[in-house]
Amino acid sequence: MGNKTYQEVLSWASSFLEDRGKEGYAIFYVFLGRKKWTKTDWLLHMQEMMPQNEQLQVENDLNYLLDDYPPQYLLGYEEFYGRSFKVNAATLIPRPETEELVQWCLQKTEKQKNEKLHVVDVGTGTGAIATTLKLERPNWQIDAVDISKEALEIAQANSSSLGADVDFYLGNTLGPISSPIDILIANPPYISQEEWGIMDESVRRFEPSLALFAENNGLANYQKIAQQAQKKLAKQGKIFLEIGFNQGEAVEQIFQKEFPDREIQRRKDLAGQERMLLVH
Repeated sequence: MGNKTYQEVLSWASSFLEDRGKEGYAIFYVFLGRKKWTKTDWLLHMQEMMPQNEQLQVENDLNYLLDDYPPQYLLGYEEFYGRSFKVNAATLIPRPETEELVQWCLQKTEKQKNEKLHVVDVGTGTGAIATTLKLERPNWQIDAVDISKEALEIAQANSSSLGADVDFYLGNTLGPISSPIDILIANPPYISQEEWGIMDESVRRFEPSLALFAENNGLANYQKIAQQAQKKLAKQGKIFLEIGFNQGEAVEQIFQKEFPDREIQRRKDLAGQERMLLVH
């Protein structure tokens, strides 16, 4: 590429992606992540000459992005609730709507923040939910469950690096949990095989299918969680769930059947999609 400024290289790279139908901002996102630059750093340095080794890195990253490889996997981390979580191909990349689920849980339990509640995160993946809740509510006892040994290793690494004392269990849904649960929170696999065609190419090809798909039109894990929670949830316990944008009514019916005396509340995310459900 020769002697070019940071701005010239990134502008070219972004246009290169967009001309091929890809997200142009992705290369900027990866570049800032590798440099550990803020937007302010970028503004301060954008007119400086980019070293040759960094130009070669941009070209290498472009090849991955052209192949729909997730930018977060290129960097090896993703931000969640203001903290950096390690990610790789064994884990689902944390999403903003899951941050909203965590925020809702914290808001709804504000009066219980100093109690020693038993909280269980089902399908923990990167451990983002469990670790965040422990750091925001240090008095809570947090258990996290996942069916993937590889994902649990990442989750444990994240909780350790962020200083969160979380207990991790290898197992299916609530199988490993015996003591009564005060708060159950879950972002389980909920995509049906019929939705394969409308998913992003990068998700289909690179994110773990074990963390994405579920039987029975994506409802199988909710059915299992509801049945197990009926026996393991404390008397005043609450359940917070992330759900698919078109699953609200079906998931509500599943939990209403197991908890006929409980109130069930659905909530939309910032994009206006119904993505959360509370049993309380």
